[in-house]
Amino acid sequence: MLGSKQSAPTPIPVAFTAHQKSQVLDVTFDDGATFSLPFELMRVYSPSAEVQGHGEGQETLQTGKRNVTLAALDPVGNYAVKPTFSDGHASGIYTWPYLYKLGSEQDALWEDYLRRLDDAGHGREAGRDLPMTAKTAGGHGCA
Repeated sequence: MLGSKQSAPTPIPVAFTAHQKSQVLDVTFDDGATFSLPFELMRVYSPSAEVQGHGEGQETLQTGKRNVTLAALDPVGNYAVKPTFSDGHASGIYTWPYLYKLGSEQDALWEDYLRRLDDAGHGREAGRDLPMTAKTAGGHGCA
């Protein structure tokens, strides 16, 4: 058809390797790309409604996830995986395009996550909130 634009097919994972000691999941895709996704990154960017909310601006900042591990990784049909994390979170379904996005945009996602933690006065470790500063005092709390 003239004028129709077809997008490139989404790369499909061909291998998953979980490294508990280094806390990363290696994902190799059929286009040759391989990403090492830290468990923490996967957990704080879970595609679940619990983390993402139900629309723009409803995201919940995840804190204290630095030492989260991967307890299980289950297939969901032929299009996704569902991880279970050591903190009990198991409601995110990571589609192939979402996993690829996490890998290809990892640096920017980390930077954004660390900035949001800092802005909220939180650290990456559980119970390690940062001391109140002029920047965080009088901030905007969530109910």
